[in-house]
Amino acid sequence: MVVNALSYGTIIPLLYPYASRFGINGLGLGLLFSSFSLFQFLATPIIGRLSDQYGRKPLLLLSLLGTAVSQVLFALAGNIPQLFFARILDGITGGNNSVAQAVIADSLEGEERTKAFGLLGASFGVGFLIGPAIGGLLSSVSMQAPFYFSAVLALFGVVLGWILLPETLPASAKKKSAHKRQALINFPLLWRALTSSAAGPILLVSFLGMTSHQALVIGFQSFTVDVLHMTTTEIGLMFAGIGLVSVLMQAIGIRYLLTFVKSNTLILKGSLLACGVVSGLLFFSGSLWYFVGMTLLYVSCFAPQQVVLTGLLSMQTKAEDQGGMMGILHAYLSLGQIIGPIVAGIVTGWSINAVFVVAAIFFLISLVGSQTIKEASQVKADI
Repeated sequence: MVVNALSYGTIIPLLYPYASRFGINGLGLGLLFSSFSLFQFLATPIIGRLSDQYGRKPLLLLSLLGTAVSQVLFALAGNIPQLFFARILDGITGGNNSVAQAVIADSLEGEERTKAFGLLGASFGVGFLIGPAIGGLLSSVSMQAPFYFSAVLALFGVVLGWILLPETLPASAKKKSAHKRQALINFPLLWRALTSSAAGPILLVSFLGMTSHQALVIGFQSFTVDVLHMTTTEIGLMFAGIGLVSVLMQAIGIRYLLTFVKSNTLILKGSLLACGVVSGLLFFSGSLWYFVGMTLLYVSCFAPQQVVLTGLLSMQTKAEDQGGMMGILHAYLSLGQIIGPIVAGIVTGWSINAVFVVAAIFFLISLVGSQTIKEASQVKADI
């Protein structure tokens, strides 16, 4: 997953500068991000359920292979429709993180599982620490170079996974999942999970938090390019700083939080409140250093959020349903990734700074929703 995150981190800071060469504006950027997320929303529950039936390893490697192909297509794109097609393909095969979370759920229990989710998040942070710096430097060679490099990394991840990764899904869990014979794409299932007393509040807060975060990401990209007029190298280095903070928080900070704050829900509420406040403060950005400082503070506040939510959801889910529930979680995260960029793209047409206020409002709404989340439940969510 470090290799996978490195592949993603290499290209994500460059999507807007690269796409703007084709005439894409802030709204177009939001739609480009949303096209990936829409198809990830549709495909991730399928990938999660298939991993419950056929194993984690083949689905993880297939997802990484799709990423490699999509990056090559993005680099070769000659017009806007081809850019969208490449992002859509990446979305269809974008279930690798949910399958990796299912691997952890297969292997660990309780607090150790939550800590492992934190390390998984840290692996993503490592990719964001190194990848954007590499992407920024490669962009000085050509704007296509980072995307080809990303494709090679994803293929390297396929080889590593094929050689090193054992299959973690127990045969008994695979048999139980196969006997359920559920449809691979099941919208009533998504609704039933949302209305579950055990899983529903967690899924709702995950969706709202991701909507907030993705709106802020679009605001960040637009602000760096359209207001601060930063170069691709400068943007890449700034993303590397974001990755460093994320790694430190998820690899070390969350472990300290879990040591001194025994309540996962209290950590979650603190993170939501802090993110809402800092997002609001970003509205007042007018200089580079203020913007960088507030952004890094935001990243440190956001880091524990999804880790804790994933851990809470995993503890509420039966062993044979871990892959499916992680798929459902990522479907709702993808839904937030669809709505957040579209809302932000519309708002940027009026005011880029106003996007940060919109993100703050969504975070505070999710804070209200978090009041119904239970710390643990004897009744496991059934999907």
